[in-house]
Amino acid sequence: MQPRQGKATRRASEAAATVPEASAHSARGARTDRNESPAAPEAALPEAGKFGPARKSGSRQKKSPPDTQERSPVRATGARAKKAPQRAQDARPSDSTSAAGAEGLEPPAAREPALSRAGSRRQRGARGSPKPRPPPGPGDVPSPGLPVSVPILEQRDAAPGAKKLRAVLEKLKLSHQDISKAAKVVNGVVGHLLHRLKCESGFGGIERLHTGSYYEHVKISAPNEFDVMFKLEVPRIQLEEYSDTGAYYFVKFKRNPKENPLSQFLEDEILSASKMLSKFRKIIKEEINNIKDTDVIMKRKRRGSPAVTLLINKEISVDITLALELKTSWPTSTQDGLPVKNWLSAKVRQQLRLKPFYLVPKHAKEGNGFQEETWRLSFSHIEKEILSNHGKSKTCCENKEMKCCRKNCLKLMKYLLEQLKEKFKDKKHLDKFSSYHVKTAFFHLCADNPQDSQWDPKDLGLCFDNCVTYFLQCLRTEKLKNFFIPGFNLFSSNLIDTSSKEFLSKQIEYERNNEFPVFGEF
Repeated sequence: MQPRQGKATRRASEAAATVPEASAHSARGARTDRNESPAAPEAALPEAGKFGPARKSGSRQKKSPPDTQERSPVRATGARAKKAPQRAQDARPSDSTSAAGAEGLEPPAAREPALSRAGSRRQRGARGSPKPRPPPGPGDVPSPGLPVSVPILEQRDAAPGAKKLRAVLEKLKLSHQDISKAAKVVNGVVGHLLHRLKCESGFGGIERLHTGSYYEHVKISAPNEFDVMFKLEVPRIQLEEYSDTGAYYFVKFKRNPKENPLSQFLEDEILSASKMLSKFRKIIKEEINNIKDTDVIMKRKRRGSPAVTLLINKEISVDITLALELKTSWPTSTQDGLPVKNWLSAKVRQQLRLKPFYLVPKHAKEGNGFQEETWRLSFSHIEKEILSNHGKSKTCCENKEMKCCRKNCLKLMKYLLEQLKEKFKDKKHLDKFSSYHVKTAFFHLCADNPQDSQWDPKDLGLCFDNCVTYFLQCLRTEKLKNFFIPGFNLFSSNLIDTSSKEFLSKQIEYERNNEFPVFGEF
């Protein structure tokens, strides 16, 4: 169908002059993919091997921090410092990763238990050059999509930094006392708001849906950020896909009796996401003034965000998102998504697809503005269930004998992005990246490496390095499929500019080469 001309079209000149506000978690819930976006096709690039571009084995030399003010002189492609000779076994390619694949979702029949970093470090005892070298210029970045070989791990301690990573994880642990205290405050405020919303026309059947990192048990650092979803069941509706995105939809009622309480939010027979979100926000703003025992303020609306953000007691941030619940078959755009057959089993996939799905009032980009009537698909409840039951074995992480490091790798990846966003918060390069990009890449890596033995806690350093390599591959190829909507790519250039992806890629590569100084000293 032709894109509807909404409010964004009427405000194009104003939107073009407005700089969108971004925050560390303003894009939370955004879906990300490795495929091209149908709305903005790009030239297809061949994908790299399973764990991304490989680096040659050789001496690791300390790099100086990237200069964010001036770009260092560009060196010729391939011009690197002289490396130590490879051992024969280091140079031997791995069968499981040497072939490039366009999809990369179906694992081969036999897998190696754990893979080393793409490009292993030199043996211990070898000294690096005392002179630090500058970060690589654009000519030093490997061409995206080239097939690579990854050496197979021969010794578990060959991946340096595992001790530091465990120290970081220890630091990220949240005390039960802090968690309980923050959750109690948040639950009190949320319960108060929920009670008020139930009394309002159009929101009478609203309920709370527990989603987000707090309930997925992958929360890091401090219990000061929460995501809350208020669901509202909406029967007998039909969806019209917006601009072949697969992720954004217009919502219409199959029948619209006069007594339908949602009729007040219709605009040309379309259930207006902007109208409904505006009323939702207004009710919450009024009600927080009636909460006397807790200091609650509403933060300024973030352009394009579906969430209402509250600040409680000046330290706890809560994103409250309205969601329409649909108990119908999932849209056809999700047919090839959720690639967990070889990981969680085909039966589990079928059971998950029988659950409801949700629509949140997230507006699709339209030129320099937004199409304000659209709703976006959300599967946050499925993500929570996957992380809760993440092993190929049904008893993974339920006892001392069966453990994996999947969640620890996800925590480390989230912390890496969080620290980089904080480090470069004044430059705005990383504003459009969120923890959801990291989680989506992590899900794909789990699907590609389904065996619990491939996530042995003893191999934490290697598993985390594989996560870093995979995420770098997604940045360099500008492809990250939404885990549920494979045709939707939030790493496409129309959503995140290429220069921002290159900047993040360079910073992550620098951190890895220098054993993650952004994590601090331990």
